[in-house]
Amino acid sequence: MLLAPLAARADVVEDWNRTAQVVFTTKALGANPNYAIVHTAIYDAVVAIDGGYQPYAIHPSSPTRGASARAAAAAAGYYVLLGLAPDQQAVLDAALAASLAAIPNGSAETKGVAVGAEVAAGILALRANDHRNDVVGYEFGSGPGVYQPTPPAFPNPVATNQPGITPFALQRASQFRAYGPPDLSSARYAADVKEVKRMGVLEGSKRTAWQSEIARFHTENPNNFWIRNLRETFATHNLSLVESARLYALMNVVHADAIIACFDSKYHFNFWRPVTAIQSADTDDNPDTAADAAWLPYMVTPPHPEYPAAHGCVAGATAETLQRFFGTKNLGLTFTSTVPDTVPHYYPTTDALVKEIVDARVFGGMHYRNSVLAGADLGRRVARWAYTTRFRPVAQ
Repeated sequence: MLLAPLAARADVVEDWNRTAQVVFTTKALGANPNYAIVHTAIYDAVVAIDGGYQPYAIHPSSPTRGASARAAAAAAGYYVLLGLAPDQQAVLDAALAASLAAIPNGSAETKGVAVGAEVAAGILALRANDHRNDVVGYEFGSGPGVYQPTPPAFPNPVATNQPGITPFALQRASQFRAYGPPDLSSARYAADVKEVKRMGVLEGSKRTAWQSEIARFHTENPNNFWIRNLRETFATHNLSLVESARLYALMNVVHADAIIACFDSKYHFNFWRPVTAIQSADTDDNPDTAADAAWLPYMVTPPHPEYPAAHGCVAGATAETLQRFFGTKNLGLTFTSTVPDTVPHYYPTTDALVKEIVDARVFGGMHYRNSVLAGADLGRRVARWAYTTRFRPVAQ
């Protein structure tokens, strides 16, 4: 039962999520898929002792009877992070000492640490050759509809390796590939271009002050934005240790796979950003679009192809996971952003969160509405697959 009295303190999972964020930020390690590596290990360590759910991947041989699940969770987080960032050992040693200080010394603690260490080694071995650290080159194409470097810095694209990373739950990165952007000559495309041209322009837009705030709010580094706000959300639900471990593992696996799938679609379609499309609208063979060579977006365009929108992919994945885990859309979420001059945003439902993110990317001038909606659909499909195939109750 999700809201039952605590069977064991769940804060150890939250604590190691915070520690992971510190380590990943310090080391500038990409959040995807590293958070998923950490939390699948914590989940498997806890489930090996507390039971109730199918393990993600690792069945430890270390004795589990009488072992402390909290010690196992702490050790799993510690040894995975040590494997990912060995030069952060001092930080990790302090975090492990703090976790174990809350657990009585003795056989239960010792057994739990052994279970966590074994599971961590297994997960690290499983992900050792997952291509997350591959360097993948990119060669720009040309012509109408094709992604080009964007102002002001005209950088090379990032995350080109994402489509090649081994997914955590999906069978392959292209399993839920998006359907593709609308044809340049279509009415759908023209409507999208005209909307972002009007609402997402840097100067002289039709945005209200609140719509501009929405655009800025959602430009915080997405890894930090999601991990902080979801951690604060989870903390309000009084979860048991095993449910906390399951939710963190599920959400981070869904995020990792949603991004892998999203960038598979991005680099498959290589669709141009609004700033390129609007400045070059005289080349798109659509009589309902008009070129504006001086047009610039309100927010800086991220350096990767446009379709589908990554914010949409993660938002859809998040909403679907929360709804399925808690059994309702009506969660009453309050999120914050570290972007200056923004205020907390309240969402009565998970759908309201997704809707605002769709609007935000249009108001910021970085995406067409259709692309954010397509991303949200992709993310939801990834989440449904992960929820129904992984982290299931043992009876299922």
